[in-house]
Amino acid sequence: MSAKVTIGDFSRASHLSVKTLRHYHEVGLLEPAEVDTGSGYRYYAESQIPQAQVIRRLRGLQMPVAEVRAVLSASDAQQRNRLIAAHLERLEAELDRTRAAVGELRDLLGRSDRAAQVQRRSVPAMRAVAISEVVARADVLPWWQGALGELHAIVRAQGLTPAGPSGGLYAGELFERDAGAATVFIPVNAGDGDGDAREIGRVRCVTIPAADLAVARHDGGLAGIDITYGELGAYVMRHEIGVDGPLRESYVRGLLDTGDESEWVTEIGWPIFRADRD
Repeated sequence: MSAKVTIGDFSRASHLSVKTLRHYHEVGLLEPAEVDTGSGYRYYAESQIPQAQVIRRLRGLQMPVAEVRAVLSASDAQQRNRLIAAHLERLEAELDRTRAAVGELRDLLGRSDRAAQVQRRSVPAMRAVAISEVVARADVLPWWQGALGELHAIVRAQGLTPAGPSGGLYAGELFERDAGAATVFIPVNAGDGDGDAREIGRVRCVTIPAADLAVARHDGGLAGIDITYGELGAYVMRHEIGVDGPLRESYVRGLLDTGDESEWVTEIGWPIFRADRD
């Protein structure tokens, strides 16, 4: 028969605090072997120590209580291992995100103050196939990837000739209110083939309006593009008259060209008033 000990002794043996043991009892994760009905004292069996040690390690890996409970109640070792492996994969993904964020922060802190290299540019109107939608800011990247892939497939399927790099238009509300209108597009030659592109699904034939822009170049993936946006915004605040209108991105070399993000080149355009136009 397994010996019963007080919650204090079990705490010392298991390295779980008394407060934690009480909490685990309340949520049904590690129940005492016996509870005195008169005093309410909790008593544990020494045979529960291995279970407590497993719980402590799983919780140390930030596994939610509900998942720890599922691991402990798994019907066989294969099911238990699948649950643990799934959690470890989530941890590894989170670790990758943390490492990326740390690297970006170190790069940011190590940057010397410098002015953005900005060009003024007047962009003509252009015909394009496009996908537009109101998008939550948190969903922009997967939406952007899917929309560009869909446009690329339409261009190839219909035998259209791109008239320039793909691009995007992003309303100010997307940044200011965490949701706003977004458009991705691929310019195409008017009258290509049998005429304009055929609209299929969410793909539309549109005219991307002309714009006067202050343009800055961003090299590399989109993870750090906010730095270039900041530099461009600071330049416009100091030297230009900003006007209402969507921010514009031109993917000079991007997702449709290479999977190597280090080779990506994105030009960011900020709408401005140009008094020097001919």
